[in-house]
Amino acid sequence: MAQSPQLKQSSPTSPDPQDFRLDATPAMRADNVVSGEHWRIGLITDSLVRFEWSDSGVFENRPTQTVLNRDFGSPVERRVTERDGRVIIDTAALTIVYDQQPFSKEGLSAVVKGVADTQFNTWHYGDAQRGNLKGTARTLDEADGAIELDNGVISRDGWAVIDDSAANIIIETDTVNGKANPFGTWVSPRATAETDLYFFGYGHRYIEAVRDFYRLTGPTPLLPRFAMGNWWSRYYRYTQDGYLALMDRFKREGIPFTTSVIDMDWHRVDDVDPKYGSGWTGYSWNRELFPDPPAFLADLHRRGLRTTLNVHPRDGVRAFEDAYPEVAKRVGIDPATEENVEFDLTNPDFVDAYFDMHHRMEAEGVDFWWLDWQQGGVTRQKGLDPLWMLNHMHYLDSGRGGNWPLTFSRYAGPGSHRYPVGFSGDTIVTWESLAFQPQFTATASNIGYGWWSHDIGGHMFGYRNEELEARWYQLGAFSPINRLHSSNSPFSGKEPWNFNRDVSAAMVDALRLRHAMMPYLYTMNYRAAEAGRPLVEPMYWQNPDTPDAYEVPDEFRFGTELVVAPIVSPDDAAACRGRADAWLPQGEWFDFFDGRRYVSSDAAGRRLEVWRSLDRTPVFAKAGAIVPLQDVAESGEAINSIANPQALRVLVFPGADGSFVMREDRGTWGAPSADTAIAFTWGGADASPSAFTVAPVTGDTSAVPELRDWTVVFRGVAPVDAASGVRAWSGEAPVEATVAYDEATMSLTVSVTGISSAASLRIEIPGGLRIADNPVESDATDLLLHAQMLYRTKELALQAVHKLGIGAIGALRTMNRGPRYANDFWITDMPDAVAGALEEILLRS
Repeated sequence: MAQSPQLKQSSPTSPDPQDFRLDATPAMRADNVVSGEHWRIGLITDSLVRFEWSDSGVFENRPTQTVLNRDFGSPVERRVTERDGRVIIDTAALTIVYDQQPFSKEGLSAVVKGVADTQFNTWHYGDAQRGNLKGTARTLDEADGAIELDNGVISRDGWAVIDDSAANIIIETDTVNGKANPFGTWVSPRATAETDLYFFGYGHRYIEAVRDFYRLTGPTPLLPRFAMGNWWSRYYRYTQDGYLALMDRFKREGIPFTTSVIDMDWHRVDDVDPKYGSGWTGYSWNRELFPDPPAFLADLHRRGLRTTLNVHPRDGVRAFEDAYPEVAKRVGIDPATEENVEFDLTNPDFVDAYFDMHHRMEAEGVDFWWLDWQQGGVTRQKGLDPLWMLNHMHYLDSGRGGNWPLTFSRYAGPGSHRYPVGFSGDTIVTWESLAFQPQFTATASNIGYGWWSHDIGGHMFGYRNEELEARWYQLGAFSPINRLHSSNSPFSGKEPWNFNRDVSAAMVDALRLRHAMMPYLYTMNYRAAEAGRPLVEPMYWQNPDTPDAYEVPDEFRFGTELVVAPIVSPDDAAACRGRADAWLPQGEWFDFFDGRRYVSSDAAGRRLEVWRSLDRTPVFAKAGAIVPLQDVAESGEAINSIANPQALRVLVFPGADGSFVMREDRGTWGAPSADTAIAFTWGGADASPSAFTVAPVTGDTSAVPELRDWTVVFRGVAPVDAASGVRAWSGEAPVEATVAYDEATMSLTVSVTGISSAASLRIEIPGGLRIADNPVESDATDLLLHAQMLYRTKELALQAVHKLGIGAIGALRTMNRGPRYANDFWITDMPDAVAGALEEILLRS
């Protein structure tokens, strides 16, 4: 049975050129090219076109920093005609008109077919991308709220353009600048200047556009399982014993973590002689704080934690560093001179010595690196961004010898998804920062960047607001990566026990939920790598022609089964609940936590306000959704485990049939997966049987436990008549099932134990399941009980709900009566927020 991704097996060795060779098909198919002496139009698909102009008549066929694959394996059907000196290329998706002259607005255009709701579906060379739905940005450093984003590859106008003209090319070469190149490949400026554009004319076929962007630039890699869990990070001057004690307290408190992020104080900072500059860059352990680094890293591994260290590499390697003598010699410097070894990514001697220095620390137990580059985009090579080069080389180097490649760094432009995980920068601790984060995350998928890691809870400046922290933790549970972070201020620690009881409980629940979702998250990790579908997607991806889908920037799809509408503003003081503006696509939806049904009957979907108390965030499961979870230990050694679980808890939502294939593996890079097909047959309202089935595992069966316990939670259903019973079989053999019902979450729970992974499982409800009735009065009572408002108004509101049902909506808005005489205690005052929250309850279904 697979236990965890393999640890890095590192030793200082010369690089293997095979580790740095890219899997690419950079040359376009000759039969998909229309060209002249100075121009070339490459039809990569009927919607994706490469436009090139070269004064020299020389065109680039090699990979660039962004583009790896220009041959998608099949010819593109088109009709090419020439009229009045203009070439007209007609494909199923586009009509291109070109005058065969240097590119100009007048001479080059493309019309995107099938875009009915825009007058801007014609692109002329040089046009501003006004309808672009945007992509992402390099960093959120010092951003207090929304910032301008770079363009993505999808647009409401139906077209988007990526300009690759300035990108360096990736070449195979034995030498670089007269020096031996041990890496086999390198990055070089283009020999001749040319215009090199990629035109995405996919109309509103957003999912297809992003998938083809991945085909063009390379897929998102599969992440190791531990990356799906909770990451602990803080810019703080920890000691070795203090840090381990903190990790042990987390375990005692029942708070799981999988990754330790050690910020810059692991290395020497304050005791660096000023003659060398600041201690911001460092590669030598601070032995006063961490006297035994190998033992420290081994102790973290024994606690089930992988470790990344923060580095700011800009200042190179200076004479106070432990590794300085060796690095200096490697680049031709006499160590006795104490001359600084410049950080120079254009010098292969330095890059080789630089990685050798990292390998020595990896051999001590460092699992991957947090590359905290903040110093701009200039190297000695024209057009080469040092951040891109760091990401590219570090990621490829981390996979040497069959290790699972991983790095942690900022975004460096289109194609950066090849080097996960992304670090979004130092977040300001404000509601404004939280409010922008869901939109920032979802929109990044428009440029294929699906694995952002934010400073959950906020990093610096700002203010203390306990409710803000709870809501941020809840967003973190439904973020691509959940990494907590804070500054070294004595007041900014994000440990849940630093907050009041209700906030602390919400934080712990969010962290435990994140760890419980590991089976679901890891399956979505496979989906991202193989199907080109990021974990977090904007709502308009699947509903591109529905205007309301564009009006909920904070809302997003979270994998195949869920929609999340996080609360990103303070709770209303009267309602004691937070509000999110949501849009639900057509169909039936269920609250993930309590099973309440929401009906969206119109083809255009449904806009609504959703209100939630501090203990939960709005998450909706589609009818027929299947969400596999794992049990999380209450405390102790097993709490951080990322092993493929022996005990599974599967949430199943009624109203439609559903299916889900859970993906697992043995935790080694490139290993085959073990696939478990799960299905739900709803049965419907005609009392047909409802059934939950699990097929025998396929693929690498040795990766999963031989026997598993299954707890199936049918959420949002009515109680089952005891006479009809619940039956279960493993293969053909009946098995005993434990059945329970929870009124609060309207959940029927069926548990079976010791089921062979090689056998099928079937749980059947012969009389069928029924969707639970909307508990209007009990939910209204609970809301009014806690609302901070006049008792008289509460009483009248509940009476209206009881007598009028949905008809109470009109009455709620009229419950405002001021005093009519002295000592008139019969006044009423209905807060708008309370009325809105009651309306949600009345209108759910």
